[in-house]
Amino acid sequence: MKPHVVFLAAVASVSLLALAQPTASLDKSWYLAGENPDLYEIGADPNGFRRGSFAKFLRAKTDDRKAWATLMQTVAADKYRGKRVRFSAQVRTDSIGAWSGLWMRVDLENGEMDGFYNSQDKPIKGTTDWQLRSVTLDVAEHADFVLFGVNGAGGGTVWIDDLKMEVVDKNVPVDKMPPREYWRAQHTNPSL
Repeated sequence: MKPHVVFLAAVASVSLLALAQPTASLDKSWYLAGENPDLYEIGADPNGFRRGSFAKFLRAKTDDRKAWATLMQTVAADKYRGKRVRFSAQVRTDSIGAWSGLWMRVDLENGEMDGFYNSQDKPIKGTTDWQLRSVTLDVAEHADFVLFGVNGAGGGTVWIDDLKMEVVDKNVPVDKMPPREYWRAQHTNPSL
């Protein structure tokens, strides 16, 4: 056999092995939720990380722009009670059809939601390189859980890596969902 044919065969087999590398599973603390979790998959990507060994991902199995899901985690609020907390992560996207973004929510002991922000007013769309994103909320003294993660809507894949949950100074602004007027303006069709 000619040397260049052997070399090409070796390169092809290594390439196929790299493509066939299985997706690593996530720690059980991470789970899939949202409106359409059956249309998404989650995992740890050994080829898509920014730092370390793996990046977590949320990948759509559909291009339906109305479908959305979240890769998320819930933690006890004990060590964050009465403090301002920032969840940050490096985020990268590929072919996000509608939008993607980090989110965080604070649930009280009585089951009510106290704080929520989902980055929909600062969406990540299309294909992007790694970028630092964050969400900051106040955690009430009587908070029970802090929930956080990344949303994906309308197809594509979003990766998160280098995640941090940290207490920050009260001078760091809290993220707030825009008022209803903002959303009304976003969904007005003057041609109707």
